[in-house]
Amino acid sequence: MVSTLAPLLAALAALLVVGALLWPLWRGGSRRTYTALVALATLATPLLYLAVGTPQAMDPRTATTAPRNLEEGVAQLQAALARDPLRADGWALLGRSQASLGRLPDAAQAYARAVALAPDNPAWLVEAAQVRAQADPQHRFDDQAVAWLQHALSLAPDSERAAWFLGIAQRQRGDAAAAAATWEALLPRVDSATAEALRPQIDAARADAGLAPLPAASAPSPGNGLKVDVALAPGFGRDALPADASVFVIARIPGGPPMPVAVERHTLGELPLQVTLDDADSPMPTQKLSALTEVEVLARISASGGAQRQPGDIETAPLRVALPAQEAVRLVLGAEAR
Repeated sequence: MVSTLAPLLAALAALLVVGALLWPLWRGGSRRTYTALVALATLATPLLYLAVGTPQAMDPRTATTAPRNLEEGVAQLQAALARDPLRADGWALLGRSQASLGRLPDAAQAYARAVALAPDNPAWLVEAAQVRAQADPQHRFDDQAVAWLQHALSLAPDSERAAWFLGIAQRQRGDAAAAAATWEALLPRVDSATAEALRPQIDAARADAGLAPLPAASAPSPGNGLKVDVALAPGFGRDALPADASVFVIARIPGGPPMPVAVERHTLGELPLQVTLDDADSPMPTQKLSALTEVEVLARISASGGAQRQPGDIETAPLRVALPAQEAVRLVLGAEAR
């Protein structure tokens, strides 16, 4: 017999998406709301495929009345999961729905079921840890929540949310030095506004650990900048890549460690683009581009959005450039794939 859970998941996901769309109208909008909307839409896409893309879901014998509101959807989803309890996606959506209704203990239980069934899904591990802490009277990340965050980072080392929450957990436990190190690793992966907001948190943690504050962020200096032009090869299939894929422009020490000495992150939609790499783009305060006489320069498209190279990423061959460079470096992505 065909499960009725798929169309119900799609309907409930749609309710959550509609709620997220309306929320900015009620509250004036915010980056947090936008981020939540993106996450909800990402979850809704595969669920809608399950309903629409599966012919069996159109069978009237398995049809489920679409919920009129989130409360009805949660009740229907709970009933469906009682009949089909091995759907990790169903438990994850139930957790998100319960959290949206403010039922944090119920949400934490649902997420725990989801990660028990799908222990290697980093997004659900982070959500499970977050809701578990929110449900705690002291809003603390307990041992289980910390273990989920650590596992999420082992699966997705570039997860900004996992690193942020892990740093909070480390501070809660009095390990300020570890929290500072965890958050410092985030600096090269976030935009300048987020980095500016994060640095005081890092300095506070470093102060609690008896460490000196981070060196002041360097202002961009035209004198030591390296201009890089990045474009897609003619005829390259841009549509085959996610619209929100990340483009990293990287300068690193030739023959040295893979950690860049300067890096900027952009989106696929910005191509072609010209960037100026300089000391402000350094992820390591002690290693500046202006101190080098030669670098390797490359560009990479990451479909996952992560800074670390992954299978399927599109990358240019690294070019050695003597510094200071008078001319812009030109990098063409996808030329080797044609």
